Amino acid sequence: MGLLKDARSAVRLVRKAFDRRRARRWYRERLRAAPPLPAHEFKIAVYFADGDVNLYQVRQWYKPLAELAKRWPVVIMSRTITGAEPLLRESPVPVAYLKTVVDIERFIADQDIRIVLYVNQNMRNFQMMRYGQRWHVFINHGESDKMYMTTNQFKAYDYALVAGDAALARLGRVLWDWDIDRRAIKIGRPQADHYSGKLPFTPDERQVVLYAPTWEGDRPAAAYGSIASHGEALVASLLADPRYRVIYRPHPRSGAVHRAYGEANHRIIAALRAANAANPTAHHVFDDGPELGWQLAVADMAIVDISAMVYDRLAAGKPLLVTRPVNPGAEIDEGGYLSDADWLQASDAASVASVIDTMAHDEAAAAHLRKWVDYYFGDTTQGAATKRFHEAIGFLMEEWDHHAALHSGEASAS
Repeated sequence: MGLLKDARSAVRLVRKAFDRRRARRWYRERLRAAPPLPAHEFKIAVYFADGDVNLYQVRQWYKPLAELAKRWPVVIMSRTITGAEPLLRESPVPVAYLKTVVDIERFIADQDIRIVLYVNQNMRNFQMMRYGQRWHVFINHGESDKMYMTTNQFKAYDYALVAGDAALARLGRVLWDWDIDRRAIKIGRPQADHYSGKLPFTPDERQVVLYAPTWEGDRPAAAYGSIASHGEALVASLLADPRYRVIYRPHPRSGAVHRAYGEANHRIIAALRAANAANPTAHHVFDDGPELGWQLAVADMAIVDISAMVYDRLAAGKPLLVTRPVNPGAEIDEGGYLSDADWLQASDAASVASVIDTMAHDEAAAAHLRKWVDYYFGDTTQGAATKRFHEAIGFLMEEWDHHAALHSGEASAS
């Protein structure tokens, strides 16, 4: 067993090395064909130190960043070649590949970066945070009640842009001696203003069920994934009922830690393909695309794990079921929406169709859901979150001008 595990690890290392070499060749060719980024152009940078496996964290910000760039020039600073390659291909704002700390220093010297945005807590963030005289702002890659959302690492940033009152309450319960009123700014969910993507099917009488599980996690406290515990049974139940169409959108890291989890994921994908082959009008969807939005908008029901997808769906104001983790070590913050969520137990996964039917006839559900939407996101009317996002950046720009003027005056006086 140990030898087999070692062999798999060796294969993964070889594959990663091959991907890096291929990406570097592509990047060198692009450099020869494309002009360099203009100097003294960018005011806002998004710092992304990860490779392609975590690209989803910055992808969800593409459209809000493109809108923001209409007022303040935005650039993405990518630290790995496997992250830079897809970013250069698809990002709506410019991308700078900065492999080394020296590359960062040169880029900072050539630009006028006043605000640096961070979408995750990568350890290499600190290689950027060493630079003062600019605001370092955590914007995260989703809203949720996972323990990740209350990490003490929030204190490392000058400011954090958060979704709403729920985030403030969550941080207030956990973080000691942190000035939430000053350092946390509510902006809602700007991504919800930019739901996009082309439907891969024509809507018909079938009810659409989105099943969007997270990955298995790297420790018991974060073992929220349901693919192995719920997924196969619930998807089989829905595929067997002609009233439903399934959109299956698993986390891109599914199976990264436990092989059995990845195998269950592949069996679900195979089951969707088999169902479509048996009935081409079913149009079940395995979705691994970069765009998130159309799935949330079209689905009549969403089944999600404890993850940011709970709150992405909540922001849409439409019905959802949350899978109850089977690992007893999984940490669940039941002080917020999860204290009142509709849970799907693993034992009920095979009868999920009847659970959905029951929820569809619950007349009080919509009003009840609205209460939680307001608590987590505030005003969700079209454009409201984008407006708050731009106002927050505008405030930080004004604060930058204020501090820069003070610094300049002190330098002149000395």
